[in-house]
Amino acid sequence: MIKAIVFDFDGVILDSERIMYLVMQNMFAQYNVDLPLSLWSQSIGTQDGFDSLNYLQHQCHKTIDRKDFYARRNQLFNKMVDQEEVLPGVRSILQQAEQLGLKVGLATSSRGDWPRRHLKRLGLTDYFSTIKSWDDVVSVKPDPELYIRSLESLQVAPKEAIAIEDSFNGSLAAKKAGMYCIVVPNAVTKQMPFGHVDGCFKSLQDVSIEKLIHYFTPDQELEK
Repeated sequence: MIKAIVFDFDGVILDSERIMYLVMQNMFAQYNVDLPLSLWSQSIGTQDGFDSLNYLQHQCHKTIDRKDFYARRNQLFNKMVDQEEVLPGVRSILQQAEQLGLKVGLATSSRGDWPRRHLKRLGLTDYFSTIKSWDDVVSVKPDPELYIRSLESLQVAPKEAIAIEDSFNGSLAAKKAGMYCIVVPNAVTKQMPFGHVDGCFKSLQDVSIEKLIHYFTPDQELEK
């Protein structure tokens, strides 16, 4: 019986992953260095992947002040992402979950203040019963701890929840936690392998929670 939906944040609710890659490409271009998506994608959905600054320093043969580099990056990134609206289909999924009486959580490898600020800006905060982030765990995705903590907070079993992800690292974490998982790849994750997930969609606009529940648990009767 499906009782909950757990969202990833970056790339699922907000188109921040595409913007971050554009910003990093811009930063690298200042040093005449290319940033291949194949390398950058290793960092998506986790905090423990590809070290972009080390790679840049190696490629340009220069020592770059880490604090200054990330301050410049964050200034440009925040300026761009603060203008972004919620991704298509997200509000519909949240409304569907509410109508069906499902609990809703969020599990992100980012620091907790990041999704909270944008959920408030977008008017989505009240939909979420729990938010688990980098601050709440020892290990972020692809480790399953974020999803395990989310399930505990929602008081549901793994097979009573569906995770919505966009990256390999995130979807692997959800499956390791024993959950159902669907993915909605974006411009920077669409080349990733997703053979391990339970469904793949071009957009959340294409997703019906009711149909997913009937697919995963055919005998479940739904609230309406």
